[in-house]
Amino acid sequence: MAEEQAAEEATEGGKSKKKMIIFIALGAILVAALGAGGAFFFLSGNSEEAAAEVPAEPVRQAAIYTKVRTLEGKPSFVATLQSSDGKRHYMQAFVEAKSRDQAVADALTLHMPLIVSRLNALFASQQFETLQSVEGKQQLRDASTELVQSILQEKIGKPGIEMILFTNFVMQ
Repeated sequence: MAEEQAAEEATEGGKSKKKMIIFIALGAILVAALGAGGAFFFLSGNSEEAAAEVPAEPVRQAAIYTKVRTLEGKPSFVATLQSSDGKRHYMQAFVEAKSRDQAVADALTLHMPLIVSRLNALFASQQFETLQSVEGKQQLRDASTELVQSILQEKIGKPGIEMILFTNFVMQ
């Protein structure tokens, strides 16, 4: 009887070992299939994107930042703002022009008196209430950029700058 029990246990143990081997083999096949599918997905997707990106844009030159200074060499503009509350409000702004061409930076320096004069007029025409919002400051930055680009277009035949930046902007 002991021999029969040992034979039954060996048979049951053999079945469980076979099941375990089958599950391990199926798991390995599943992992390999997922790995192959993932590799195919990532490799095929990246090659199409990489091929599309190659001819996109040539390497850009480093940015050149030119401080826009007043006639006295002060690094900031100070303007009295228009206001509907009847009080006097002031704005102080430090302004820089971003370009990628040294010739443009030189033209900015050469035509600085005209640029400063027109920016002063633009800043003095602003409403205090409008400039209190982020959108108002962005609109002023965009208007300043367009103004300087139009001056450079007139003087050197191209807009020259990418944008005007306010490196400090204070109102009271």
